[in-house]
Order: sequence, then C-alpha cells, then structure tokens
Amino acid sequence: MIVSDETASSALSTILVAHAGGQADRHRAIWAYDARLARVARTTSERAIGQMRLAWWNDVIADAAGVKGQGEPVVDALRDSGGMAAPGLVSMIDGWEVLVVDPEIDADGLRDYAVGRGGGLFRALADSDDAPDWLMACGEVWALWDLSGHVGDAGLADAAVDMARTILPRTDGARWPRAWKPLRLAFGLARHDVLAGVKAPAGLPRGHALRLLRLGLFGR
Repeated sequence: MIVSDETASSALSTILVAHAGGQADRHRAIWAYDARLARVARTTSERAIGQMRLAWWNDVIADAAGVKGQGEPVVDALRDSGGMAAPGLVSMIDGWEVLVVDPEIDADGLRDYAVGRGGGLFRALADSDDAPDWLMACGEVWALWDLSGHVGDAGLADAAVDMARTILPRTDGARWPRAWKPLRLAFGLARHDVLAGVKAPAGLPRGHALRLLRLGLFGR
C-alpha cells in the first residue's frame, strides 16, 4: 500500500533532530525506529510475515535484559540513547500494523493507524507517559498527513487528509514547552497542508523547508 521508498519523516527528521538539543540522539533513534516500522509495512506482501516482523520489535522493547536484537543498528541506537524506554513505542507498532493487516483501510483503520503511529510517535518524542490530548491529536494529524503523500490510492490519501482536518479542533489548546519544539514544527508543517486540503509531498521540497524555517523563527 505504501508506494514510496521512504516516509516524509526521513527528510523531515534530519531538520527536526537539529532542534532537539540534548535529546537529539534519542529523537534520531526514535525517528529511525519509525522508519524501520514503515519499511515493514512497505515491504510486506504476506500479512502473517509482516505481523511476525512487528512482533519481533515488540519482543525487543519488552526485553528488560537488553539482549534481544543486539547488533541491529536501530535497536542499539534506541538503547544507547535511552529511547528504548520512551512511552509510545508499542503503540507505534500497533499503528503500523494496520497497514500490514488491512488490505483496504476503512475509517476505523485510519483512526487506529493515526492514534497508534502518530500519537505514539509524539508521545515517544516528548517522553511523556501522560501526554495531553492535544499533543496526541497533533501526532494523529501529522501521521495522517504523512500517510497521504505515500499511498498509491488517491481515495485513501484524500480520506487521510479529511480525517486529519476533523482532528484539528482537538489541537486548539496546544501550549508547547521549549523541549517540544521539534514536535511543534512537525505539526505546524502538517497543519498548513491539512487546512488547505493538500496531501504531503514526497521528501521535503523547498517550499516546505522554508515553511519550517519560518515556523522555527516566528512560530507560524
């Protein structure tokens, strides 16, 4: 279902990590983890095999001894940076699993994907066990926007943008701590396109890079 060989996050995350300060290594590892789950969804042709690959990641996260997966670059980066303890990692697996399991995603599937991948990702990056609803909603909007630019089904892309627009009111109470600046930038980029009814681009074109710069400098 995912047709591009990378999510927009692979280009975007490089810029966002630069705004993460002392948390840069942890943010970089979490973005790499998201990209690895995306690869599972992108390259899986048999549902059972995809679920087994995702279950392996569940086992890695649950391994308190820190043994399973040693030598795998993303696993090592998560452990070395402290990212393995981030809340939301399992939820991200649940979100990506929707794309592995459902050949045709309906509204409920889109919602589950957004809550799992997007809400889990933003909670992990914020390192917040008790993330406010508005932050989860921002993550959901971002994940739906990102998906819209990387699926071959135009109807699904439009549905993702439409659903993201319905979630936007839940983000109205956002109050961004300085440490959450990378998340604010990611959400701000997605929000602009969602309000305009525009799907995510492939990669990070010049216009979006300039918009990120403006968001970083002026907050809008």
